[in-house]
Amino acid sequence: MPEGDSTSPRIDSFAALRYKDFRSYVGMRFCFTFAYQMQAVIIGFYIYHLTKDPFKLGLVGLCEAIPAVGAALYGGYIADKSEKRKMLLWVFVGVFFSSLVMFLITLKDADKYIDVNWIVPVIYLMIFCNGVARAFYGPATFVIYTQSVPKEIYPNAATWSSSSWQIASILGPAAGGLIYGYLGITVTFVAILTFLLISLVLVYLLRSYPPVFVPKESIGKSLSEGIRFVFNSKMMVGAMSLDLFSVFFGGAVALLPVFANEILKVGPEGLGIMRATSSAGAVLTMLAMARFSPMGKPWRNLLIAVAGFGLSIIGFGFSKSFYLSLFFLFTEGAFDSVSVIIRGTIMQLLTPDHMRGRVSAVNAMFIGSSNEIGAFESGTAARLLGTVPAVIFGGSMTLLIVSITYLKTKVLIPLSLSQIHAPEVPKETV
Repeated sequence: MPEGDSTSPRIDSFAALRYKDFRSYVGMRFCFTFAYQMQAVIIGFYIYHLTKDPFKLGLVGLCEAIPAVGAALYGGYIADKSEKRKMLLWVFVGVFFSSLVMFLITLKDADKYIDVNWIVPVIYLMIFCNGVARAFYGPATFVIYTQSVPKEIYPNAATWSSSSWQIASILGPAAGGLIYGYLGITVTFVAILTFLLISLVLVYLLRSYPPVFVPKESIGKSLSEGIRFVFNSKMMVGAMSLDLFSVFFGGAVALLPVFANEILKVGPEGLGIMRATSSAGAVLTMLAMARFSPMGKPWRNLLIAVAGFGLSIIGFGFSKSFYLSLFFLFTEGAFDSVSVIIRGTIMQLLTPDHMRGRVSAVNAMFIGSSNEIGAFESGTAARLLGTVPAVIFGGSMTLLIVSITYLKTKVLIPLSLSQIHAPEVPKETV
């Protein structure tokens, strides 16, 4: 309950923020995302500066996606049976260590101790370690997030949780690009490590979240129950699949260093602004959705939002003007934020408490690494087709996926939020 209040809170725009643990969660997510986004933008530019190869940018996403997807189900199983706060502390220690290694090998005098040809492979290895950490981070935070507020304010909590992520995604890339451009990569990594430490402290301040259930069956049977539950829900599977394939083909963000360096010629500072602009569109839209919910007809609105996302990607690919490109990045972020809110709310409403870790893990396999897998697809397509044709192709494929999904899920389009129900859970799994 909120401090000093023994009654249920009035549902308003700030309902979720009245809960102490949710505020700690939002602060932790903001600081972690801020640092992570700073790191992503400078690592992308740094690797492209060293290699001049867009395919190497795609490998960044693949190095993170492989362990994140491969260990996702196990991470969900562990999250369901473990104390979440302790689990997150170990995750954040691992991420801090990876960033510390990248900080050390990118120091000005690091070439005295490590061959320059090993710098990029070591960065890939640390990104791989971050992918392993992500396999456990997602399920643990999903459980903390959903247990820190009552179910009746999940839509409001989804808005604030996503907004904290998007605000950090605005400030993080902008700060990373500007600091890297003016002060260098070393100072940028100092800022990254500082924010990771703050997020670690905020995790420590969370209350304990013991497991809702302790599985008696084998890990294989326990995980298969989570998979069966997800695939029994047509709406849940549809939302996951829509995000996976649309982001897979529409992952133009991975190629932004190429646009900044060669097409728009705006350097690392412009790259930071471009990464931030997409998130600016997202966060402004999310703040509006805190008051004007998109959940009246969630499936219809989800299809519209993903179609808008695809059109924005195509427009960005055709643009040769920096400011017009910023406009399309802004609308891309705005449309994506609508789909994030809808998908997050659907996941929360359809998932029973005792299966949240495993369902989140299945979700992570579909959605959690779709950006990284999409980055690999974009890098590969850019090498084969060229950068601009690769982006246009990706946006066009997103529109095709929306069209196919529309034809296969017409029955879901008129449903309101109150008509969404979770699939039945077999008694033996409870």
